[in-house]
Amino acid sequence: METADFVGRKKEFAILEELKTHYKSAFVALYGRRRIGKTFLVRTVFENKFDFQVTGIANASIKTQLANFHAALLGYFPILEGKAAPSNWFDAFLTLSKQLGPENATKKVLFLDELPWFDTPQSGFISALEHFWNSFASARRDILLITCGSAASWMVNNLINNHGGLHNRVTHRIRLLPFTLAECEAYFNMRAMHFSRYQMVQMYMVMGGIPFYLEQVKKGLSIAQNIDRLCFSEDGFLNKEFHNLYPSLFRNAEKHLQIIEALSKKAMGMTRAELMAATRLPDGGSITRVLRELEESSFIRKYQAFGKKQQDAVYQLTDFYSLFYLRYIHAGQSAWSENFWVQNIDHPGIRAWSGYAFELVCLMHLPAIKKALGIQGVSAQVAAWRGKNAQVDLVIDRRDQVINLCEMKFSIAPYTITQAYDGELRHKLQAFREETATNKAIFITLLSTFGLVSNPYSSSSIENSLTLDDLFGEF
Repeated sequence: METADFVGRKKEFAILEELKTHYKSAFVALYGRRRIGKTFLVRTVFENKFDFQVTGIANASIKTQLANFHAALLGYFPILEGKAAPSNWFDAFLTLSKQLGPENATKKVLFLDELPWFDTPQSGFISALEHFWNSFASARRDILLITCGSAASWMVNNLINNHGGLHNRVTHRIRLLPFTLAECEAYFNMRAMHFSRYQMVQMYMVMGGIPFYLEQVKKGLSIAQNIDRLCFSEDGFLNKEFHNLYPSLFRNAEKHLQIIEALSKKAMGMTRAELMAATRLPDGGSITRVLRELEESSFIRKYQAFGKKQQDAVYQLTDFYSLFYLRYIHAGQSAWSENFWVQNIDHPGIRAWSGYAFELVCLMHLPAIKKALGIQGVSAQVAAWRGKNAQVDLVIDRRDQVINLCEMKFSIAPYTITQAYDGELRHKLQAFREETATNKAIFITLLSTFGLVSNPYSSSSIENSLTLDDLFGEF
């Protein structure tokens, strides 16, 4: 059962809840970026009641990791008091298997948190875990092994896509993503914090839907005041977070940071070739790995530009906090003052950033947009388009022979389509039709914060008008 202080994660909660009574043993790989709420989810579902639980230690030696594992064994099995700590991982898992006793009808829940930290160089950890699962746990029906890690690429490469003894052994893969706007709203309602949806979108554009970041928002302050407190005060949590974020997830994170910093300067993203030119990193397998790791951890997305080939795929920074940090917190430290954000919220540069960040919010809520358009059941390809003299950030190419060209506008009041903007929209439509040679119907869809001011242009070129309320729809 869900608790009163738990919101979101309905699908993931249901999977773990069902596994409590599953008819055979299960091996769960749960992963997602730092601060996303993985441990909280598991502890909530199982009410902190485990038959064994241990958390890996960051940047520790194999000796320290084994001592940590032994300490956890002593906590659950006092009979081991006085026994020496295991000298290797095979002995550690053998001790665990002996203490779990014979098979019975009740699931034995084993929770190995921050699993990648156990896998120190030449430790043999993966081989020992393989042996534990293959020779002991999988032969029974009462073991529920939950493994968890923030290093998403490690979880995918070493567990889910393992080509050795753990090949196809993971029975359930759960990837935790940031909260949607609807989940953020539910979270703040739970905390009796009553922000408008416009304010919540502003908050989302700074920190995304990362649950731990949302916990830092203080009741009684406006979103702008919270941004000042968290981002621009000397001891603000989000002022310091960036320096720990990437090194905590990736070994040798320098290349990851170079990619992130390059993408933060190009709103629509960059091709692989453009990234190599901007970072001066050598093209090769290591960059392929770095890009895949960033994508698995939800920091970037890889998308196909409309009408382009696979080799022209574009990489785009989608982590709101990283974008905001590099654009304002890091770049503008010399300009900081008390109430920096409150005083500069209407600055033209910040308005321009708000427009781009709102576009990104929309891209991250495509299922809600499709639902609002009534096409959630229609198969569709989603892309961006770069023409010779025009571009569209969101193209929905539908199976029912319609293409939506989506425009996103962030404003504090209903948006007015002027004669000049109406002409720009018509130009985009014509350029898209000519350059793509499509025979499909083309609908211009405008998603604005508070809808459109009614005038002759608001109905002449706009087929669909959505508002930020549509982004808060559940999907």
